[in-house]
Amino acid sequence: MSTGALATLIGQQPYKFPGNDAIGWFFMILNFILFITFTGLIVYRFSAVRGSLAKSLHHPHESFFFGAYFVSLALHLYCLDLYFVPLCGDWLLKAIETLYWSYAGICMLFTVFQYHVIFDRVKLPVTHALPAWILPVYPFLMLGVVGSAILKNQPATAGLPIFIGSIAFQGLGFTVAYFFLTIYVTRLVNSNLPEPPKRPAMYVAVGPAAYTVNTFVALGMQAPKHIPKGFLGIDTIPIGDVFKAMAVAIGVFMWLVSFFFSALSTVSVLISAKDSHFTLNWWAFVFPNVGLVIGLLQLGEALGLPSVQKICTAATAVLTLLWIFCAIMHVRALGRKEVLWPGKDEDMEDVDGNPEDLDGENEGDDDA
Repeated sequence: MSTGALATLIGQQPYKFPGNDAIGWFFMILNFILFITFTGLIVYRFSAVRGSLAKSLHHPHESFFFGAYFVSLALHLYCLDLYFVPLCGDWLLKAIETLYWSYAGICMLFTVFQYHVIFDRVKLPVTHALPAWILPVYPFLMLGVVGSAILKNQPATAGLPIFIGSIAFQGLGFTVAYFFLTIYVTRLVNSNLPEPPKRPAMYVAVGPAAYTVNTFVALGMQAPKHIPKGFLGIDTIPIGDVFKAMAVAIGVFMWLVSFFFSALSTVSVLISAKDSHFTLNWWAFVFPNVGLVIGLLQLGEALGLPSVQKICTAATAVLTLLWIFCAIMHVRALGRKEVLWPGKDEDMEDVDGNPEDLDGENEGDDDA
């Protein structure tokens, strides 16, 4: 997810330096290689160990992360439009349109099924709520983003259905995500913060508002092109221009919400840095904050603020360095057998479905 998201951010830079496009292509290709590799490993795991798929789906920690796989698929579609459409032409536009609607149908089936399994089979205490609980609906947050991104190249005949669908998908993703984030904030008020190594996962809460900003501002910029004259039977005003103005206002309104969660997560991570060590949660440093930067980048373009776009260019460099840092720490942890190793998995404490220690805290810690 982080690798693909970074590829989309680099590919949208307004101020490009020599080698900028090459770096974007590098991350895009690396993302594809990693996706194929990890998919193969996942298939091997579930085929080699009988019953592991069902156990994973019912696992109070691991089950939420099935959504991350579908988010990765959305990022591939995003990169396909961003990097390959200029090279391949109209036939790819039709293919992307077909893939987009097919992906939307699959996501609906997956999200309903996954939350049904969680609600029916898993009992989770509110005191252990985490932003990761929104991951099964996260693909819908990306459906809005991808839909708004591919509109730039889609013809008018295909554009309006995608335009309307993007609003609907984003509405579902944002609404369900904030149901769960309300529970998460309740946990922060009533219980302890996650233990230090897992606090980077708090950045997942940045995504819903950030990617909603992405969707609405991008849709607003494309509205005059894709909303036809006389839409909804209104002929007195240009509906596309009105939607553009409203969408940018919504983006400004919501961007600070995502920044708030990013700042809150940053403070929580920094004050506990000395007690932290690498976990897979560290990759949340990158992916959600990419949405934050893209949202600001789009607002800077819509409002005609070059200074804001320059800030986003600097932020892109910081996120790239964070990706490199996480990659180095990941390889280091693998070498030391600290992650992805028998007895060292982050969710091994609740592997039997025991919800008493979902984020590494025990009841004694809560009482303290």
